[in-house]
Amino acid sequence: MAFKFHRNTDELVASHDINVTPFIDVMLVLLVIFMVAAPLAVVHMPVDLPVSHAAPSPPSEPVMLIVQRDLQLSLNDMPVARAQLTSALARTTHGNPETRIFVRADESVRYGDLMGVMDLLRAAGYDKVALVSRQLP
Repeated sequence: MAFKFHRNTDELVASHDINVTPFIDVMLVLLVIFMVAAPLAVVHMPVDLPVSHAAPSPPSEPVMLIVQRDLQLSLNDMPVARAQLTSALARTTHGNPETRIFVRADESVRYGDLMGVMDLLRAAGYDKVALVSRQLP
């Protein structure tokens, strides 16, 4: 709060105006400080990694489950019956239920039928399922 003297009297009168200039100056200084400091905070520390003598693991082939228009299933382009889907998935994924299964379904397959296939996958223990779509050119 500031005080002013009246010209005609020697009386102090309180001024209710807020001076925002110092506030703006402080904010601009803080902005400059953060603009300079932000790039310095993202510096990568050089690390000498140890050498591994193990052979790199080959990338695994994606497991594709295809639902055709007539609701026939194919696992990696090999036809499979619904009853044998669990055993075929176990053979293909080497029994690893953490393997991601990519599902490609024909556009005309009803949603309920696709959910039935997803339920078969879930019952077999495969929760990581991705739906594959076609990209527009």
